[in-house]
This record gives sequence, structure tokens and C-alpha cells, in this order.
Amino acid sequence: MKNLILLASGLLLFNCSPKTEDPNLIVNKTIELAGGNNYNNVEIEFTFRGREYGAKINDGNYEYVRLFKDSANLYRDVLNNNGFYRETNGKKADIPDSMAVKYSNSVNSVIYFALLPKGLNDPAVNKTYLGSHKIKEKEYHKIKVTFNKNGGGKDFEDQFIYWVDKENYKVDYLAYQYYTDGGGFRFREAFNKRTVEGISFADYINYRPKPDVQLDLEKLDDAFSAGQLEELSRIELENIKVNKL
Repeated sequence: MKNLILLASGLLLFNCSPKTEDPNLIVNKTIELAGGNNYNNVEIEFTFRGREYGAKINDGNYEYVRLFKDSANLYRDVLNNNGFYRETNGKKADIPDSMAVKYSNSVNSVIYFALLPKGLNDPAVNKTYLGSHKIKEKEYHKIKVTFNKNGGGKDFEDQFIYWVDKENYKVDYLAYQYYTDGGGFRFREAFNKRTVEGISFADYINYRPKPDVQLDLEKLDDAFSAGQLEELSRIELENIKVNKL
């Protein structure tokens, strides 16, 4: 009888424990609904803050391009599987390694955010399920993303959180903690969601904590709901074109 009582108590505790979801399955479904196989063998072009960007992806090979000009020169930045280089007026330019890293990270960052959620299954990504959370009366899967040092890029220590709508599996919010230039936090709210040739895109309102507000990354959703964040900028993609290769 004593053993039966202990067994029953154990089952009750098990049934009352918080439900844990597999973040990999959630992200897989999110990517599939956002574009899936349409992300492969494709060329994507868009304009962001007056500069033209392009991403060509083909069976594991990629080429990211940024085009812009000043009063005297036309610049073409290229990041691919072999590294980074810059062309100035059609000729390869000699640039210091430190600046090459800076330009490369800038190009990669814009493309990465533009193609979300595609990058959430990159080999260096680690995902942790943080449970459910409600924002504006909607229920979300809350998933934390960290990166391995090997393959995670220069800013591998940065940490992200994504809020995935439990009904349609879209990423409505994301937040991150960065460590460069003194570090800080950002929280982004998606808007203007649209689909172009089978691939989902979104723009974002970019928030930061209000002055003197002390936060940690995992509490940024609560801070957003409590009005402790202020708008910093808008991330808006224009003239999106998608072509199959």
C-alpha cells in the first residue's frame, strides 16, 4: 500500500510539471511555413536604408552583396563561402583586415535579419525552450538562441530570444543582447508581414530600454508589455524581388 501511494504521488507530480516543447521542432515548422525549400536555389534582392542588397543561395553555396555609392565612388561588398572582398568602381580594393571584418559583419547582419527565420537552423545555433508567454493577449513559444564559438561568427557571444505564435508559427517578436560597442539590449516587433514568391518577409519596430531601466534579456517581453521600452528605429525592407535560379 505504501508503495502504491508513493507511485501515485510521483505520477501526480509528473502530470503537474510544466510542459516542455522541443524548440527544434517548433523552429523546423516555422522555417517550413515561412519558405522551406523556397530558400534554396534562389536570388533575393531588396533595398534597405538606401542601399541595395542581394542574396544568392544555391545548394549550400551563398553570395551576399551590398551596393551603394557616395559622391565619387560605387562600392560593391561581397560575402560568400570563401570570405569577403570589396570592389570600388569595379576593381577589387585593398582594405585593412579590421575593416573587412566590420563590413562583412554588417552585410551578414542585414541579410540574416531579412531572411529570418531561415538562419535559426544554422549548424552553430543552440536552441532552448523557455516556455509559453503571452504578449498582447496572444500565446507564444519563447525560444532562446545561442551560438557555438566555432562557426558562430565574430559576435558568437550574442544571445537572442524569439517569440513564435502558437497558432500560425510566425516570429512576431525577437530580442537580443549584444556586447560590442559597450553592449546593450534590443527588442523588435514585426509588422508589414508579406509573402513574395513563397518566402515570408517582415519589417520591424526596433526598441531599446528607456534610460535607467535595468533589464535582462529574458525579461524584455515583460518590459515591452509594461511600457519600459522606447522606439529607436524601424527596420524596413523595400523593393523585394525573389527569383528562382
